[in-house]
Amino acid sequence: MTDFAQVIRSLRGLVVSCQAPVDSPLHEPAVIAAMAQAAVNQGAAGVRIDTPPHVAAARSRLDKPIIGLWKQQIPGFDVYITPQFHHATKIAQAGADVIAIDATLRNRPDKLTVADLIAQIHTDLNKPVMADVDSLEAAIAAVEAGADCVGTTLYGYTADTQHLSPPGFDLLTQMVTTLTVPVICEGGIASPDMARRAIELGASTVVVGTAITGIDLQVIAYQSAIGA
Repeated sequence: MTDFAQVIRSLRGLVVSCQAPVDSPLHEPAVIAAMAQAAVNQGAAGVRIDTPPHVAAARSRLDKPIIGLWKQQIPGFDVYITPQFHHATKIAQAGADVIAIDATLRNRPDKLTVADLIAQIHTDLNKPVMADVDSLEAAIAAVEAGADCVGTTLYGYTADTQHLSPPGFDLLTQMVTTLTVPVICEGGIASPDMARRAIELGASTVVVGTAITGIDLQVIAYQSAIGA
């Protein structure tokens, strides 16, 4: 059996989220893998990657840990980060070391509870689980369900938190104080200073995406700022 705690410890520090919009030229497995390799070459502890083809491409170039996920929109449900076990299976088969799942308290698209899903991932796939949450209540429930680490990933991105803007430093502080597993700060980290603050607040890992790899969104922001 894999030492799940050791895998999570190996992610301490900076993890770079290497993703791109579906309609972007960057949304190519080879490009995502190159981003991931560049991040690791400069010292990132690992990467976070969406979709089986992208995970597989990155795996072929990296020996550092990959947090894998598969965003899937299922009609009638808001849960979309690796929502079902068969999605987790594909991500594991592609080479992910950690499976990220939506562990919010929202309705799920099958009869599996978060605890059921985590147990299946642990038992059948032999992979640790990162629970992406939006609130302290969801974070506590995720740990009780067996999550190996919990991230602030969905803070500001659910109906209950859409009035809040990431990064969720308040939520991070509450999670660090309350939880018994490593806490990951993800979402809205836009500068090195913000990343440092997350670590100072007790995050074991900080995940940075758009600020490092989000060329499309960064260009849009700069264009808007200069009125071009």
